[in-house]
Amino acid sequence: MKLGIIGLPRSGKATIFDALTRSSAPPGSRAEDRIGTIVVPDKRIDVLSDMYNPQKTIYAQVEYFLPGAKGGPDKGDQTAWTPVRDADALIHVVRNFSGYGFDAPTLAEDFLAIEQDLILTDQVSVEKRLERLVLEKKRGRSIHPEEPGLLEKCLEALEREQPLRRIPEIALSPLLKGFAFLSAKPKLVLFNNEDEDDQSPETATVFAAEETMVIRAKLEQELGQMSEEEADEFLAEFNVTASAMDRVIKRSYALQGLISFFTVGEDEVRAWTIRAGTPALDAADVIHSDIKKGFIRAEVVSYNDLMAAGSHAQARKQGTVRLEGKTYPVSDGDIINFRFNV
Repeated sequence: MKLGIIGLPRSGKATIFDALTRSSAPPGSRAEDRIGTIVVPDKRIDVLSDMYNPQKTIYAQVEYFLPGAKGGPDKGDQTAWTPVRDADALIHVVRNFSGYGFDAPTLAEDFLAIEQDLILTDQVSVEKRLERLVLEKKRGRSIHPEEPGLLEKCLEALEREQPLRRIPEIALSPLLKGFAFLSAKPKLVLFNNEDEDDQSPETATVFAAEETMVIRAKLEQELGQMSEEEADEFLAEFNVTASAMDRVIKRSYALQGLISFFTVGEDEVRAWTIRAGTPALDAADVIHSDIKKGFIRAEVVSYNDLMAAGSHAQARKQGTVRLEGKTYPVSDGDIINFRFNV
């Protein structure tokens, strides 16, 4: 999962990146793109690893991407959005702090400055593609019969300043996936608060349909540089129940409808990330195309059933290990052994 971090200058994007990745930027690196990959904390993987004692334990991973300060909508540079086009979702940072050199926060205005630019960028892409489709039709070239209609729906929404993520038919359309529309990406809005302020701000209706959460980036950045013992004391002092990394990952998964299933054995215990309801056949493909190609059955036991039984053999005796076919919708926490023959 790749998450692109966006927001206006001085909103605290870099501080949040540091907090989430527990890293720090070298001096003079603001103009450089930054990528940080972290493991997704999951106590279930820890328990399974203790149970199977594998040679390798592999957690799911999240990649955070922070575009360098080379340009941006405030500088009239539309190509500044190119680096986040391949992100699975966006984290939109909105400043909710003041201080020396800062005006009072203007949350709605700051949010819309970015949101409208994403919409405008998508609108330009749609208009160019529609123009091209007209030319291709005149030249007798074949086009997908559904593409013009879908693009017209895109254009209607964008002209109303409606982000495409509001329209599932468009946001999830396989036919439009290659366009990587910016306003179609799931978005989590982070209000970057003062250190002492853990309350959600009173927001305008512009945020009514958005997924929002509060983060105290400066505080969380300091937390990321501490030892585990120091961090526990720090969390208690500032009434923080979980780190920003844990909370943002959890919300990002929920935002995209993502779940984890597991494969276990003496060689490896591993978490795999898929969308909720993914058929077993497609879940097999996430591991390896050969497993999908030669799929026979999926042997499934839920994590909770395995824990209740105490072992895979006991779960089998209790009848909680079952065989499922290609269309079985994989659930969060399923432990699967794919039977296949190629």
